[in-house]
Amino acid sequence: MKSGTSVAVFAAAIAVAAGVYWSWVQVAGDDVAAPTTTFAAAERRTIASTVLATGVVQLRVGAEVRVGSQLSGIVEELNVTVGSKIERGDVIARIDSRGLQAQLAQARAQVSVLEQEVQRAEVELARAQQLDIEQLVARTDVEDRSLDLADARARLEKARRDAAVVETDLAYAVIRAPISGTIASVSTRRGETVTASFSTPTFVTIIDGDALELVAMVDETDIGNVNVANPVVFTVEAYPSLEFEGHVKQVAPKGSIISGVVNYQVMIEMDSPTDVLKPDMTANVSVRTSEREALVLPTRAVQRDGFERFVYVEQDGELARRSVVVGTRDAGFTEIRQGISLGDRVLIEPQPGAGDSG
Repeated sequence: MKSGTSVAVFAAAIAVAAGVYWSWVQVAGDDVAAPTTTFAAAERRTIASTVLATGVVQLRVGAEVRVGSQLSGIVEELNVTVGSKIERGDVIARIDSRGLQAQLAQARAQVSVLEQEVQRAEVELARAQQLDIEQLVARTDVEDRSLDLADARARLEKARRDAAVVETDLAYAVIRAPISGTIASVSTRRGETVTASFSTPTFVTIIDGDALELVAMVDETDIGNVNVANPVVFTVEAYPSLEFEGHVKQVAPKGSIISGVVNYQVMIEMDSPTDVLKPDMTANVSVRTSEREALVLPTRAVQRDGFERFVYVEQDGELARRSVVVGTRDAGFTEIRQGISLGDRVLIEPQPGAGDSG
């Protein structure tokens, strides 16, 4: 009898525990299965009309400068390496100039000697002219002294020009940066002898700090909407989360045929800092051509089933699937050209299955 009672009590306890557990599961399941439903109303907004294209980051013409030496000699000093930042006027290298300094000293000494000769010739001419006034010398003597003075002055002028040439050559011994930028290559080293007899040897290559531009290839069907000064936003594959800004600088007058399709080059000047960009990077380009009023929905509300675009619209407390024709996307919104009206409440989340209609 006691064993039967114990079994009954144990069974009852199990039943109560099972009931409590089932109730808890139901409550918890209801909480998980009932996410917040979010709707958005179709509204009119100002959106941008854009032209999409692909492009390549490249060096603009004249942005790469090769700096060389006009003077032969030994490289006495080299102050840059690849990747160095340099400002215009900074000293890149120095050529051993001891020979030129000696030549300059000699040329200046020659100038001093000839200055003395000019002074002596001037004195002798003045004396001869005074004696000519007193008729104590022949007229030809005055003429000879005039010619001597002219010859001395000519030789002095030549000596001064020779000294100026040496000074110019001496200035070439110090090689300075013609522009500000980054050192892209160094083709010499300290202690190396350079020869500038027949051609100017290249020391370094400098890339201008503002050297990059973007060249986009725009399809002929879109090129008519692209104009100079249109704002541009682009991304590159290396940094997909970063957006760079620019503007259209030039549109090529002649097209290029690529795989049977006519494209036009659009040169884009970058307005954003370009420190992380490098030549030959591929870019995804969006050119803003105009702005207009349009009926829009949040992009998240628009679903896709194959080639069909559709949304779920609230009608009489239920959801109805409705096909739509979409247009431009801009800042998280999608233009709806057909399918809904202003003020329609459209489901954003959670989205039913693609085959459900309500």
